[in-house]
Amino acid sequence: MLSNNDTAYQRPQAAELRRRLAEPRRFIQMVAGPRQVGKTTLVQQMISEAGPDLRYASADEPVLRGPEWIEQQWETARFTAKEAGTDGAILALDEIQKIPGWSETVKRLWDEDTRNSLPLRIVLLGSAPLLIARGMTESLAGRFELLHLPHWSFAEMREAFGFDLDTYLYFGGYPGAASLVDEPDRWRRYIADSLIETSISRDVLLLTRVDKPALLRRLFDLACHYSGQILSYTKMLGQLQDAGNTTTLAHYLDLLAGAGMVTGLQKFTGDVARSRGSSPKLQVLNTALMSASTGTSPADVRSDREYRGRLVESAVGAHLANAAACGECELFYWRERGAEVDFVVRAQRRVIAIEVKSAAKGRLKPGAAEFIDSFRPHRTVLVGGDGIALEDFLFKPVSYWIQP
Repeated sequence: MLSNNDTAYQRPQAAELRRRLAEPRRFIQMVAGPRQVGKTTLVQQMISEAGPDLRYASADEPVLRGPEWIEQQWETARFTAKEAGTDGAILALDEIQKIPGWSETVKRLWDEDTRNSLPLRIVLLGSAPLLIARGMTESLAGRFELLHLPHWSFAEMREAFGFDLDTYLYFGGYPGAASLVDEPDRWRRYIADSLIETSISRDVLLLTRVDKPALLRRLFDLACHYSGQILSYTKMLGQLQDAGNTTTLAHYLDLLAGAGMVTGLQKFTGDVARSRGSSPKLQVLNTALMSASTGTSPADVRSDREYRGRLVESAVGAHLANAAACGECELFYWRERGAEVDFVVRAQRRVIAIEVKSAAKGRLKPGAAEFIDSFRPHRTVLVGGDGIALEDFLFKPVSYWIQP
């Protein structure tokens, strides 16, 4: 049985949030990320350090919440801040996206405190990054900083729970499910019920208009089954047996990406408009979603070399896609007349081509040479095969591989 050490382990982003909150009151701190990546745990760790000067409240409860709830929590925190003197206080509001009109209320209260020079620092936490960012941009421009918590990396799962590479490939990076890896069937039910269904029903369907919820759910399943593969929207509609249009499908894929579940990588063309019109390469953001949705067992992965190869490529893609979600880089794929490069990373005008090999031996595919001739990437990286060991690549942050 693996040790469950997630309450003691502190993610690297925790230090950054502490640093920001130790500064003079400047910005609202928005902590966003998928469900169960440690947002609430991060704040609870801060509570143990800050004590009564940090007030925490969550809107993720059955009782209907409204803007007045924010005002009630804010007023109580204001009293604490006044009592604390120049050191002030911190108010942390969790699942803020559940409150209708939350950003307008926060803007008004924040501006009041700014005019009154009240040292009350604000931390807002949300489980739907795309919807959170939209609300912040529309109402709170110039007043916030965004701290994105991605899915847990291989390095984090190894440090906190002792995961080896094969365990991480199959069970992915959900700390709350780590204690169930010795019971794969129970683990799959937990992922399906507590993560997949909750994310779709509460972070997508409840917070934005979806005219075809059944289509969105089937699209998620399709993305998990075809993670690492390029599918046109027309072919997707055929697989889904739906008469919808490709615009709806693209929108639903964006919503699922915004919830931190699956995404559709665009083709690298060097031209933004052309990239957006390409067929997407489906990619899970956590391989746990792929394992749970496809119904494969750890034994299946060991015996099925083709499926393990897809899982390996999806793990590399998830590692890169989570870095892209945090703003560290942009992520694409490339394919032209049969020639293909698995992943193309663009960071500060630097382009890196990444090829993935699941076999012990293997070199760059011929497509890499064609890509190099066309785009002159700054670096070409082979993961697996005769290149960088998969374990080494996943263990280091993406920034290590894309730095000059």
